[in-house]
Amino acid sequence: MTAVHGKVYDITSFTSSHPGGDMIYLAGGRDATVLWETYHPACVPGTPAGRRMSAVLKKYEVGDLLDNRPSFYTFTSAFYPTLKKRVCERLDELKLGRRGGSGSIHVKAILLLTIFWSSLAAMCLLPGYLLPLLSCVTMGLSASFVGTCIQHDGSHGAFSNSKFINKAAGWTLDMIGASAFTWEIQHMLGHHPYTNLLDVAGIGGKMDGAKDGRGDDIESDPDIFSSYPFMRMHPHHKRERYHRYQHLYAPVLFSFMTLAKVLTQDVEIIRAKRLYHIDATCRYASVLNVLRFWSMKGLSFVYMVFLPCYFQGLTKGLLLFLVGHLTCGEMLATMFIVNHVIEGVAFAQKNDEGGIKTTTFKPVCCDGSTPMEESQQEIEGKNKTDMNDWAAVQCQTSVNWSVGSWFWNH
Repeated sequence: MTAVHGKVYDITSFTSSHPGGDMIYLAGGRDATVLWETYHPACVPGTPAGRRMSAVLKKYEVGDLLDNRPSFYTFTSAFYPTLKKRVCERLDELKLGRRGGSGSIHVKAILLLTIFWSSLAAMCLLPGYLLPLLSCVTMGLSASFVGTCIQHDGSHGAFSNSKFINKAAGWTLDMIGASAFTWEIQHMLGHHPYTNLLDVAGIGGKMDGAKDGRGDDIESDPDIFSSYPFMRMHPHHKRERYHRYQHLYAPVLFSFMTLAKVLTQDVEIIRAKRLYHIDATCRYASVLNVLRFWSMKGLSFVYMVFLPCYFQGLTKGLLLFLVGHLTCGEMLATMFIVNHVIEGVAFAQKNDEGGIKTTTFKPVCCDGSTPMEESQQEIEGKNKTDMNDWAAVQCQTSVNWSVGSWFWNH
């Protein structure tokens, strides 16, 4: 059962034929309005594709959502449908698909996997300290790109037109020691739907959405609040004295990101069936998925910890494992931070105590002016778009990589 725009749907019989594969299970037991809108870019009202998809969804309608709590977002403006329509038209013009990209994405994947496994082998077999250390650094860098360039697109269903290949691409995160299922919970149910958004009544600064009984309807981005109080990444969070130095100690904390995830966070999520306020039973209620989790954890431990210790000795092997993860964590956290937590982006907060109240903090830049500020003025003035429109918020809370650069957009 799932809910979209105030209607409840029983999609049990549709799961096996869902074009996006088993990612449809992420919608189970929750209001999936944002997921529906964001994962169906061709579903533009009034278009043939939009009518077709809406008709398919209508088949599974069973009633109205009784406890329809107010959302931060609206989907009533013309901004998002217009944006989707223009993007689809542009892709058609360039003869590019929304999934799979070009052959270069698969060449890149093969290259990254080759570098990862070659570096791992060199880390285990090369003599001395310098060459194994260089190899484990290379392994850590390649692992970070496996996560962002292969697993990310595969888990989003965008790496290929094949559901099987997308699933295999998603499994590469398990290959490097983490968990694609856990990543889906945080990234696809938390970060993407609610980028830079903090639900003040539900979470505030405490990161715990279970105590008040609300759970999944809390609209918050875990990437924003999960590092608090060590890191302050949202204007709502209380500023402590030590936060004035966070730009100095942040790189040290960043380097431990994947190590903490692999060794503690993944295990805690599968134990509690919850990531902060997000229910994780959509993935971990399945015995097969739990077996997959532990099997891949065990297998990755063998070739990333046991084999280096076997060939290089216990102390040296553990050191190589640590350096590899510190490198991977530093690279990944740095890439993540410049997307959404940087000058020139907006932050949002929701408080539904006594009626929903929403706030969008305007972007701040060192020199006082930013293209994001101009776009916000345009949205508020010329186009009359609701600033709570999901797509408008996404534009305000994200920044571009270097547009047109092959190097930064490889």
